[in-house]
Amino acid sequence: MHYLFALILSISFFATSAHASNNDACGNNTDCIEVGRWDIGIALGYGVKSNPLKDFDDIPIYAVPTIAYYGDSWFFDNGNIGYTVTEGENYTVNVVSTFSTDRAFFYRWDPSNIFLVNGHSAARSNISIMAAIPEPEIDTSKLEDRSFTYLGGVEAFLYTRFGIVKASVTHDLFNVHNGTEAQLKWLYNIPLDSWNFEFAAVLDWKSEQVVDYYYGIRPSESPYWSEKYQAESALNQSIEFTGQYVLTENWNILLVARYTDLADEIVDSPLLDKDYTTTYFVGAAYRF
Repeated sequence: MHYLFALILSISFFATSAHASNNDACGNNTDCIEVGRWDIGIALGYGVKSNPLKDFDDIPIYAVPTIAYYGDSWFFDNGNIGYTVTEGENYTVNVVSTFSTDRAFFYRWDPSNIFLVNGHSAARSNISIMAAIPEPEIDTSKLEDRSFTYLGGVEAFLYTRFGIVKASVTHDLFNVHNGTEAQLKWLYNIPLDSWNFEFAAVLDWKSEQVVDYYYGIRPSESPYWSEKYQAESALNQSIEFTGQYVLTENWNILLVARYTDLADEIVDSPLLDKDYTTTYFVGAAYRF
């Protein structure tokens, strides 16, 4: 059996454990993708991805496509292109490429917002209470472009009785910011009759170059803040939940939710007015 990860709503949303199988061995298993066949589906419903950027609207979610294909070694999964280097009964190691997710907050139609599966902390405030002169605001409507880029690197999966552990390290392939990202994720699946529940905890590390490119301030945007805010590497923390109810071989009911606590190093940017992001989606998914 060839084990792998298939994303219900995409790399930028919530991953669900899955495996690939030959021919018709999958049956009614919605977490199974047959080797050599396209897996195409769409989820319809309603959800919202909150936007921590100041003066930027939250991102509505109405329809979420999923497109995947797994060969014996090569695979495509909602924007991910990868190659399985080695695998065993309890592990898989892939060379993989994927798109950056931070750009999604700046652009409504970024791939991370298409392929998905309030308050302020006083300790994280960007405004100095003791300042005699208010610090200047940034006109977020006049920000310079934060360009799209693709990341490439290595990911490894470890399958245990206590869940699946994923570790990955990727680097900017297009020399947009020349930054590096790393992720450590734990996923636990609980099947219960027609229900399937998944819980995950995620640590996302971003290098100083990544944080500075997306959340740093250019001199043209604000000479004051380009000097005042100095980016550093950051570690975001997330928890995720995915609930599925199998109606038929093709139809599922989905409930997904995610909460991300943004690192202080990102929250300190004057572009943000929230120290967290949330995402939820409720709907029905059809698998062709």
